[in-house]
Amino acid sequence: MIFPKDGEAQRAPLISPERKKELQLFEKHAGTRFRRQDLLNLAFSHRSYANESRSDVANNEKLEFLGDSVLGLVVAEYLYQLLPEEEEGRLAKIKSFVVSEDSLADIARYLKIDNFILIGKGEEYSGGRSKKAILADALEAVIGALFLDSGFKSAKKFILKYFVPEINKVLENKHRKDYKTLLQEYLQKHHKVYPRYQLVKKTGPDHAKVFWMEVQVLEENFGPGKGRNKKEAEQKAAELAYRHFHPDT
Repeated sequence: MIFPKDGEAQRAPLISPERKKELQLFEKHAGTRFRRQDLLNLAFSHRSYANESRSDVANNEKLEFLGDSVLGLVVAEYLYQLLPEEEEGRLAKIKSFVVSEDSLADIARYLKIDNFILIGKGEEYSGGRSKKAILADALEAVIGALFLDSGFKSAKKFILKYFVPEINKVLENKHRKDYKTLLQEYLQKHHKVYPRYQLVKKTGPDHAKVFWMEVQVLEENFGPGKGRNKKEAEQKAAELAYRHFHPDT
């Protein structure tokens, strides 16, 4: 499949000789090859970079949208064939862990995607290269770009190479757990209530804020958990509460 050289691909960031070497280094490390390096470069173009560019440069969001769908299909098909006796709910839960932001960010770090992302100065200053959302989105964009460049078969091969180990972690219960979901499911099943999260405090300068969150469960507060954003801090607080009810986890 060859993406027509117009539209967003035409607006991909220009590739200098130095940038070409960087993209080739990524291809070598990732074990894949692009016919069109402009597509790969576009996959690394974060919105902040495009917004700050003096020329008309596109960002990677549409490739991310496409890559998310391709990834979901490949993982769903693999699980369907691997676990023919499992119910739909169980397959959906496994898939949700495998394609989670945490899982995607971990794979992106392994592929050193943080070294290749094009981001704006403001995002760079605030630690954008290490943000899970940016890393996860870039990996999905790479998958979308590979699908357009070389077709479904190549994209599937790439996905299975890096995501089958994540699937195995989930099946062996060695994956990173979504404690907010686990806590909510436990409370709904056994107590018919929902956890309530509240911000305790924020510390640090604007570009490096630390959030402290507590969770109230059955009139008892757990935490605080801390993180670089509210979502991360909530996860830490939820983990403390969940482990209180499940001390063996």
